[in-house]
Amino acid sequence: MKRIFLFLFGLLTIYVIYIDLTAGTLPQDETQKTEDTVVTMTNIKSSANSFEAEVEPGETLISIVENHIEKPLPVSIDQLIKDFQNLNPGLSPEKIQIGSTYEFPDYSK
Repeated sequence: MKRIFLFLFGLLTIYVIYIDLTAGTLPQDETQKTEDTVVTMTNIKSSANSFEAEVEPGETLISIVENHIEKPLPVSIDQLIKDFQNLNPGLSPEKIQIGSTYEFPDYSK
């Protein structure tokens, strides 16, 4: 009886891992996709002091801006966050998603 239980538990574990790796277990929120589209479309009129970039895995707001200007950040982190939020209304830097495109402040001048 113990062997049957362990065998069934093993099958259940393998099945759960398979479902998690293929389909995922987190719900995908359709409103988030719509919100990203709205934010992107409102930023089409980008200002001269910004640039558009796609977020790569492992990148943060600071690393994206520093890589673009190719030098250390010339402003405070608080100012960078405020400028980012002005360019992307309703979006905090902690919520940027891999593969999405956003407007970032350009401090290269």
